[in-house]
Amino acid sequence: MTEKMVDQTDKFNRYGFVVDIKATKSQIKAAVEQMYGVKVVKVNTMIYPAKRKVKYTKRGLSLSKQGAYKKAIVQLKEGDSIDFYNL
Repeated sequence: MTEKMVDQTDKFNRYGFVVDIKATKSQIKAAVEQMYGVKVVKVNTMIYPAKRKVKYTKRGLSLSKQGAYKKAIVQLKEGDSIDFYNL
């Protein structure tokens, strides 16, 4: 939970999840509704591409890769909420 996501949760009743890259909006909506017993109004998704990193070390260049992932922002019906701390 980042500060930006906590602010979204407080103001607009939105929650963020990292999901499988192949998941569709309707699959994400069904999964959240089933897992948490809430009504989902809207789902926004964004795909973050893989990043390549280069480190300069005493032994030479070290190449690494950070994997790609998909993030979903789920807006719940007014009055519904998810309590992650008491699950």
